[in-house]
Amino acid sequence: MGGDHPRGADLIDPTEAELRAQLPESVHATALAALLAPHVHDDEPRPRIESHGDYVFGLLLVPVAVPREDRLFYQEVDFIATHDRMLTVSKTPPGEPPFDPKPAQEACRVHEEVGMYVYHLVDEIAERFLDLIDALDDQIDELEDMVAESAPPVVGRRLRELRHDVLGIRRTLSPSRDAVRRVVDNRVDLDDAELFPHDVEIAFGSAYDKFLRASEALDSSRDSLAGVRDYLQGKISNDQNEVMKRLTVIASLLLLPTFIVGLYGQNFHHIPELGWSWGYWWAWGLIVGTTIAQLVFFKWKKWF
Repeated sequence: MGGDHPRGADLIDPTEAELRAQLPESVHATALAALLAPHVHDDEPRPRIESHGDYVFGLLLVPVAVPREDRLFYQEVDFIATHDRMLTVSKTPPGEPPFDPKPAQEACRVHEEVGMYVYHLVDEIAERFLDLIDALDDQIDELEDMVAESAPPVVGRRLRELRHDVLGIRRTLSPSRDAVRRVVDNRVDLDDAELFPHDVEIAFGSAYDKFLRASEALDSSRDSLAGVRDYLQGKISNDQNEVMKRLTVIASLLLLPTFIVGLYGQNFHHIPELGWSWGYWWAWGLIVGTTIAQLVFFKWKKWF
């Protein structure tokens, strides 16, 4: 399945026969195996752009955020680029749509080289990473608001999910940035022709800047998550202190009545109050009076 364009073809989950009909004969077996491998992973394999002599092979992962479901998945798009032709292979993630390279095609002018089509494809993915980091920051802001409103186990579970997402994004963003840097540094090209002339390398510099901005923003997001974690731990400590304070007040309130009851419960005959006709009420009055006095004192100290 897929579509054709002047510079080559776009395939979706192709068979080996469909691939061989579009690929140059010199394609290595490892590249063919990578193109045929199904998308059954999350943030693997490692994104890369590398020269294989008379063609350039690329493997890229595109992040897709689903904010309503608080989840993230990746689409894989591979490409084979020669001097005059480019083939893209989009793989369908389980239960998700495949990546659509049409926006990158439409961004190309008719006279532009294949290398510029590769740039537009990479630039589209760089924009996706920037959008993803913006969405991640919004979720971190929501998480920070949750700390004061939701139970710590709920906030902790969401915090772990976001930390897992950040680690997954880093595992795809860093190698994607490094792959683009190889093109900018003129370390990826064809043996017999120039796929990325100087103007294309300059354009790739713009895509590299976007990946770099996304990396720096991701570091900032990770720091924000660490701040939320510290905020959550501080709130848990404060809540525990409040519980201990209440327990201490209750223990203090019971301390004097326990002392009074224990005092009059001693097995001595010569306790003056034992012979009083109103000694029982005297004991109760002493208990109630000391308890009220403690409550007034604690309230005055603002301990509760």
